[in-house]
Amino acid sequence: MHRIRQGGRALFAFAKPLDEALVQQTLSPIQMGLFRPLKRVEQLHSINVLHDVLAQDDTTPPDLAAAALLHDCGKSRYAMTTWQKTLVVLVRTFIPSLAQHLSQEDRLTFWRAPFVVRKYHPAWGAQMLSDISAAPRLIWLVAHHADPLEQWHDHPDMTLLARLKKADDAN
Repeated sequence: MHRIRQGGRALFAFAKPLDEALVQQTLSPIQMGLFRPLKRVEQLHSINVLHDVLAQDDTTPPDLAAAALLHDCGKSRYAMTTWQKTLVVLVRTFIPSLAQHLSQEDRLTFWRAPFVVRKYHPAWGAQMLSDISAAPRLIWLVAHHADPLEQWHDHPDMTLLARLKKADDAN
């Protein structure tokens, strides 16, 4: 059901307004340069992630709020169609070994692209943030938002990563 809702949101993204005020109060002008190239559906997803992160606790560090909006900024490196995103979900669900194989190389060929983007967008986003001299914690959150949480159980920002992942997984 979660994936069906995501597909519905993607189809009707053109009709939903963006909360521009929230985005502008959360991101610096240079960070806005990483948010704007995202497809509208990705922008809406990121805004929903931010709303969920803000609702989780009375306080939200600025780096976590920015990470909620920019966690998928690496996806702007290659614009995927809805069918490509759907293909990744189906192959990962029914033939995980093939999905793993198709994402092995950092080559954006027609058939590999959705698998490569899924695997590498966190690293690409972290590099984009590093290129604009973003805060180290923001870079780390974006770099690891798709990692298994238990991998970072001893990291000082693990609770922030857990909040980001919970909101991202819900949206």
